[in-house]
Amino acid sequence: MTDTNRTVEELLSDYAGALRDGSVPVFLQSLTRQEGQTIVSSDEFWQATEVVRILNGVGFADKAATAEVGLFMSRVDANIVSRLKKPKPSSKPRRAAEGRSATKPQRTEEIV
Repeated sequence: MTDTNRTVEELLSDYAGALRDGSVPVFLQSLTRQEGQTIVSSDEFWQATEVVRILNGVGFADKAATAEVGLFMSRVDANIVSRLKKPKPSSKPRRAAEGRSATKPQRTEEIV
């Protein structure tokens, strides 16, 4: 990926390798400004990337692991139940000065 001004075919080959290796961000960082403009304007590149993604998915389908969501869902359910059991906060706002008088006491100091 160190060549500059790669052709669309070379860019596609590098993209396929990056997709296979899981290093697409590294591929994107390796692009020069001109290569980026080539990719953006090339319909051939975008159509070919779709084919590469499909082939990559099929080629590694047997190695892909599907996540088990049962544990996740049981934790979510437990969290919901826990929140339902907690007492709800009072709807009345607390007043910090309920016991205090509303007026300030007068100072009784004498100026000497």
